[in-house]
Amino acid sequence: MNEWKKLNQKIASQSLKKKWAISSAAVIFLSFATMSIILYVALKGWLYQQEEQEVNRTMQDLTAFFESQGPFLTVQDIQSNTGLMKSIVDKDQTVRLLNADGIEVLQINNTSTFKAFKDIDVPEEGYALNDYDNSSISAIGNVRLGRFKGYIQLEHPLKSFQSTKTYILTAMLLFSVCALLLSGWIGYILASYLLKPLKDLKMTMDDVVAHGFEKELTISYDAKDEIGELIIVYESMMAKLKYSFEQQQQFMADASHELRTPIQVVEGHLSLLNRWGKDDPEILEESLGISLREVHQMKTLVDEMLELARGEQMKAQPPTNILEQTEEVIEELVQVYPTAYIEHKIPIDRSLHVLISSNAYQQIMRNLLINAIRYSTEPARVHISYERKTKYIIVHVQDQGIGIDPQHETKIFDRFYRVDMARSRDLGGSGLGLSIVKMLVENARGSITVKSELGKGSTFSLVLPLIE
Repeated sequence: MNEWKKLNQKIASQSLKKKWAISSAAVIFLSFATMSIILYVALKGWLYQQEEQEVNRTMQDLTAFFESQGPFLTVQDIQSNTGLMKSIVDKDQTVRLLNADGIEVLQINNTSTFKAFKDIDVPEEGYALNDYDNSSISAIGNVRLGRFKGYIQLEHPLKSFQSTKTYILTAMLLFSVCALLLSGWIGYILASYLLKPLKDLKMTMDDVVAHGFEKELTISYDAKDEIGELIIVYESMMAKLKYSFEQQQQFMADASHELRTPIQVVEGHLSLLNRWGKDDPEILEESLGISLREVHQMKTLVDEMLELARGEQMKAQPPTNILEQTEEVIEELVQVYPTAYIEHKIPIDRSLHVLISSNAYQQIMRNLLINAIRYSTEPARVHISYERKTKYIIVHVQDQGIGIDPQHETKIFDRFYRVDMARSRDLGGSGLGLSIVKMLVENARGSITVKSELGKGSTFSLVLPLIE
């Protein structure tokens, strides 16, 4: 068992190219060897049948010749039959004529030795073939020359058969070895050619390990086979990883920048208080107020960052009636922004259920409505409407605010992105609100778009799939 385990480990440690070459060579060799064995057995049987037919033909000719001559057969008569004699000599056969007691009377072409007559089974009629060993085929039968009754015996050597069989076996073994070597070599060449894309893929992975995403990840392979599909999946995966990595780097840089500003402000005011401001009640109150505001800003930023990180891992969501959740958010915000006017146009069908948690949907609407109120001139006016389709619902949140320049519309959902005039720190934004909205919407298998015009306002359209 241990030896078998070691063998498996040794095979597993080999390269895919070697495994492919060895396995293809083994399969081709075994196939060729099996076919060769079948062919060898078939040829051997066919050749042996040919030898038996030669013996039968000679025995028939001899029996017919002797019986046709009658009791007056002489040696000259036998010698005069040149065709029969030439056939016996060419086939290296030996023939002898025996009397009824098994005593030899006549022998033709003395090239073989005969088995003792007493050890031979002689049929009562005709003749019989015997192959006592692999060196020859023996035949013995009855013959009658007038009143003379005896036996005719033939010894047919199998030298030609054995040599032909040996030649065929040697040739097949030689061809098998050549087939093994040739198939192994061809298998190795094919493996090198077919596995080249995988080798390029490995080198690309090594470059990523050594240099990160600094180098361009390109593999030139246009075939639409399994390797091509693997490379497409790999390139897609690496593109997503590269994008995630760049987003992470940008996230860390932006987060550091966002946290540095309030920390510097708090540090500055604490230093001021430490030097002399603590003795001045007015400066003390002002510095503490600014510091508390900046600390609150940092707390909000950290909470939103954690929410964003947690939300990216959300999977299954329970169904939610979005109309009810929207009404709850409106009731909450009118208390915070009493001067704002939020118009909620409720559709006739109030059963709008979406596969999203109530907390997530409320956070989406809260962020959209707060942005609409913050970036509108007093008094803020926000309009919420619904557009129902067969399998999804579109929620429109429209404001009459300052609007967004078209060149910024595609970037406002990026983390920490702010439009200079519409996302300033003076309004308390962290640049993460719309990123959280987009993340929560995509977790619910929806989408969000924005249409805006400078000075006239913006409309955010939230598309969510409905469930029964």
